[in-house]
Order: sequence, then C-alpha cells, then structure tokens
Amino acid sequence: MLALEGIKVIDLTRLAPGPYCTMILADLGADVIKVEEPGPPTGRRAEQAGQAPEMNLLMDQGSPFNVLNRNKRSIGLNLKHEDAREAFYKLAETADVVVEEFRPGVSKRLGIDYQTLSGINPKIICCAITGYGQDGPYRDLAGHDINYISTAGALGAIGEKDGKPAIPLNLLGDFAGGGMQGAIGILAALMARERTGRGQFVDIAMTDGVVSMLSSALSGYFLTGEVPERGATFLSGRFPQYNTYRCGDGKYLSLGSLEPWFFANLCRAVGREDLVPHAWDESHHQEIFDYLTGVFQTKSRDEWVDILRQTDICVAPVYQFDEVERDPHLIHRQMIVEVEHPEVGKVKQTGISIKLSETPGGIRRPPPRRCQHTDEVLRGLGYTVAEIERLRREGAVL
Repeated sequence: MLALEGIKVIDLTRLAPGPYCTMILADLGADVIKVEEPGPPTGRRAEQAGQAPEMNLLMDQGSPFNVLNRNKRSIGLNLKHEDAREAFYKLAETADVVVEEFRPGVSKRLGIDYQTLSGINPKIICCAITGYGQDGPYRDLAGHDINYISTAGALGAIGEKDGKPAIPLNLLGDFAGGGMQGAIGILAALMARERTGRGQFVDIAMTDGVVSMLSSALSGYFLTGEVPERGATFLSGRFPQYNTYRCGDGKYLSLGSLEPWFFANLCRAVGREDLVPHAWDESHHQEIFDYLTGVFQTKSRDEWVDILRQTDICVAPVYQFDEVERDPHLIHRQMIVEVEHPEVGKVKQTGISIKLSETPGGIRRPPPRRCQHTDEVLRGLGYTVAEIERLRREGAVL
C-alpha cells in the first residue's frame, strides 16, 4: 500500500514548481493525470523550444530523464474546446486535487476555476502555484525564481561580502517555495477534508514560501532593526569556522564547526590548538582565515575530509554533480537510483526523500509520452472508442 493510494490528482502544470509538487504526490502513491495541450507548440511555447538544454528537458514531457513526470499519466485536452471541457469536468467529478500554475484569472477564463469545479465536486481541492499569489499589488506581474527570491529578500542575503548576490539555482523559489509548499498545502487540505467533508482552494505564492523560509533570519532583523550585510552573518561566510576552502587539488571542502567543541577539534586537527579560545574573537578571525586557507592547500580535498572526519568535526566535500552520483551514502539512502525504462533501458534518477516505514513511496511508471494515456483515461470516464475518435477529429483531444 502507498500513502496516497486512491487519491486522484489532475495536473495542469508545465514548469518546475507544479511538476515537482505533483511528482511528490505521485511518488507517494497518488494517481496523477497530466493534462497536456494538444497540437505542436505555438506562440510562446514554440519560442521556448529552442532554449537551453535544461529548458528543453522540461519541455520534453516524455523524456526518460524528465524525473518530474515519473509516476504520472498523460492526456491531451484542448480546454478551449467545449467538448474537451466537458471531459475535464467528468474527470473532476471523481478527482481529489487539481494543481495549476496559470497566471491569476486564467483558470476562470478557461472555466476550470475552483468556484466552477467545486460546484461539480464539493470535495475537490484546487491548488494554484504562482509567483506572487492570487491577490495583492504584484499578482499580475510576470516573474521567475530569481525575481521571487529577490522580492522575498533571500537573494540579497546570499553571496560573498562586497560581491554580487549569488544565484542559488532555482531551488528556493521554484522547488521549495512553490513545489514543496504546494505539496504541503495539498496534504493539509486533504487532512482537513477528512473532518469537514469539503475541499478548498490552496493559494501558493512562491514569494510567500521564500519569506517563510527566512523566518529565522527575518526574526533577527525584526529584533535588532539591523539589516545584515551579504556575507557578513555567521551563517553566510562571516566566520572562518563556517566557510568553504579551496584545497591543494583545486576542489573545495565545507566547514560547519560552529559549536565550541567542534571548533576545538578543528584547531587540534590542523595543528593550531592555540586558536581554540578565539572562536568568536573577531580580532583573530583574519588570522584563522589565513591559516586555514594555507593549511588546506597542503593536501587534496579528499585527504583533508578523511583526516577531519576521524574526529568530531562538521566537514564535507563540496561536490560537483558527477560526485553526487557516486556518493556511497546517497546511494545507500536510495537518493540516486536506477530505474528501468522500456525504451532506453536503465536510467538514473533522484530517489524519494520522504522515507515512510509502513507505506513507502515508489517509482512505478516512467515519464509518459505526451498524451500517451488519453484513450485510457477517457475510456475510464465512459467514452466509447467512436466518441474518442470524434473528439480527436474535432481537435478536442489528442
């Protein structure tokens, strides 16, 4: 048994936040039906097709390597066509969740907004993931992860002192502030429905999610009124014992020896026990920085990690992706896994991070080809073969 077995999710999303949200639900057992727009890409979708390889991977919904679409089924519905909307409404009658990431107002224009769908199925939960939310002065603004984390204050706090802000991929806004918060909101709404018998609307703004993740940092600012400088707080590079260092082979290691006992162990391991009393004495910090910078140049990264891990020190190698793939701990934790694809054989993917002892998640389906399951899903809704062929001829489905 899977934790979300029996939960049906309609996935209207395209780019990272929504697909990651529904991947989490699918990995835990939900039946996620991904609704694609029939026909070749047109307009802005066509413009996107020639972009960077990473973007093309996201656009290629059926790629064996598009992990965000695993465990899902795919159907093609032209929601601007009346018959396709009727099929969507039939799907919504028995669905538990709808996830979309349109700009505010688009779902209403398409006739698939929460107010409409809850009239069909009062138990349905609709989750909208957007940059700035469904209301407020910024609700209609265009944006991407970099803009949302800028508005939330995260980007301005990340980077080296006197340097440019460091862009942390699209992890904070898209994946954590959007996708992960969306999954949490949906699971909370499902729990609430157990008590109330009714669904609800889940409004997820990526900007809100990033502000929430800054709760501790912003609380410090609210307390003191002091705006922290980039690279000048104890968790952003201000202290030598919580920092990264280049080693003799050009690779980096990370130190996190904040507590006094960890710092003392570090000083002993690098031959400077005299520095133990000066962990928080800023008049000695440059001396500590300079010494650690020099001593770590005397050996390779992996040599230093092996030496430091023999004592109780917070240290880790700073990996590139090819090293993540080979790490024995991540392999043991099944965070790097091989799955069988029917066409290309074994494919490596990231694993499932939520470890449940009784109802663990699983990778059951490869990413579907675009609109691969249209007939299967429509037949499940009661459509005949002849009706499906008519809908396809009329451009309602693919």
